[in-house]
Amino acid sequence: MAVPAAFFALFFVYPVAAIVARGLRVDGHWRLGRIGEVLTDPAVLDILWFTAWQAAASTALTLAVALPGAYVFARFAFPGKRLLRAVVTVPFVLPTVVAGSAFLALLGHGGLLDSLWGVRLDTSVWAILLAHVFFNYAVVVRTVGGLWAQLDPRQEEAARVLGASRLAAWRRVTLPALAPAVAAAALMVFLFTFTSFGVIQILGGPRYATIEVAIYRETAQLLDLPTAAVLTLIQFVAVAAVLALHAWTVRRREGALKLVDPEQTARRPQGAAQWALLWGVLAVVALLILLPLAVLVERSLDAPGGYGLGYYRALQSVADSGGTFFVAPMDAVWNSLRYAAVATVFALVVGGLAAAALTRKAGRLVRGFDALLMLPLGTSAVTVGFGFLIALDEPPLDLRASWILVPLAQALVGVPFVVRTMLPVLRAVDHRLREAAAVLGASPLRAWREVDLPLVARALGVAAGFAFAVSLGEFGATVFIARPDHPTLPVAVARFLGRAGQLNYGQAMALSTILMLVCAGSLLVLERIRTDRSGEF
Repeated sequence: MAVPAAFFALFFVYPVAAIVARGLRVDGHWRLGRIGEVLTDPAVLDILWFTAWQAAASTALTLAVALPGAYVFARFAFPGKRLLRAVVTVPFVLPTVVAGSAFLALLGHGGLLDSLWGVRLDTSVWAILLAHVFFNYAVVVRTVGGLWAQLDPRQEEAARVLGASRLAAWRRVTLPALAPAVAAAALMVFLFTFTSFGVIQILGGPRYATIEVAIYRETAQLLDLPTAAVLTLIQFVAVAAVLALHAWTVRRREGALKLVDPEQTARRPQGAAQWALLWGVLAVVALLILLPLAVLVERSLDAPGGYGLGYYRALQSVADSGGTFFVAPMDAVWNSLRYAAVATVFALVVGGLAAAALTRKAGRLVRGFDALLMLPLGTSAVTVGFGFLIALDEPPLDLRASWILVPLAQALVGVPFVVRTMLPVLRAVDHRLREAAAVLGASPLRAWREVDLPLVARALGVAAGFAFAVSLGEFGATVFIARPDHPTLPVAVARFLGRAGQLNYGQAMALSTILMLVCAGSLLVLERIRTDRSGEF
């Protein structure tokens, strides 16, 4: 636990504590009265209310849309199922700024709806809710569908034989077993939408702001660190509560009904109702996931001189960036790939060691450590990024001018995915195998190399893929610490969208398409590697 604990202490706890202290401590005295001032500010209360209710509404809408999809992917066998499962997961690994760009191309000014029917939904709450469903659809399908596929259908059939109706059998047998997975998925969706930044920043306009967006505005635009510090503390408390609930549901899920091989439960749809359900889910996937991505690609090709690669060619020139960049925008692609590769190495080392530590006997210390590892997913990335600039500017951690800051911030987001992917597999390794290797004279390192590594190699590859994808799309912290001459892809997209003009918009769509294709390629590789159901992602 020493290396992961030191990593999180230096690059998460210390920067966050530094920026909070900078905001609430003036001339050596704590200004705790500022907390009451902020909490009684009507504007802040409006932000808190919007953050909470839009997260609740997004969660309810996501569950309503995605639960039928979870059933279809769990119980039906149909051609192209593996490919379609990878496709619906693409939005989850996409940066939120790209998800916002896709819906901007679909719902915004000059978008598909505007061109066909003169309807615009950008800067409206409906665009935000739909984008959140688009982004989190896979969370429900993977979390609930993964368990649903492993529930033995014969238990529900036994209830039918004993006289229960189809609905009663599902309600009395299947639903109680699925409830912890549904709760866990709901809490994860609520967490991601509660801390939403890129989607709100692009689609919400000046009218809507979550706590995360408010922290960014107070920090980067108004330089009001006290207010930003209070908002950070509020978000931290809310996220800690959500994570505690999530941990409780995960422990309950471990005691679910006896699980079976998923290949034994999937069958070809039978009857008109099942075929209608399958085609309905496919239609939802086409409209909700494929259409925004397709419109994104179409807008990237719709250059002023006709369809072509004009916007992509413009990315290769500094002059065509309109003064937005010091380097050619296409350099952001290579910057992002290099940063994400280094961040993946950090995440694998830190997350792998943490997962190994968590496989030992559970106790309060271990459970607290597990919760600490998940906190970066819900803590303000804006706070972390700005905290890097404030805290890591003095020896021996004078890193503010170093390129390594970006992969360090990205690794903080990647570590939880590595841990959650590796942990179930490591826990499944029989400890007697290690003991046998030790009896035969193997050192601990050799026992790990000869016993553990072959068993967890597949999960390690999956963890690396997820860490790479989420590192590639990290935006909230990177927007603060990426150097102007070394922008990343999400930062470049946001800068283009922040400037007026058709060329800037087109180049933003082109960069978003490139980022989408890279993430989708990584995910398709993962689907080929992953033939089991291990891990929570």
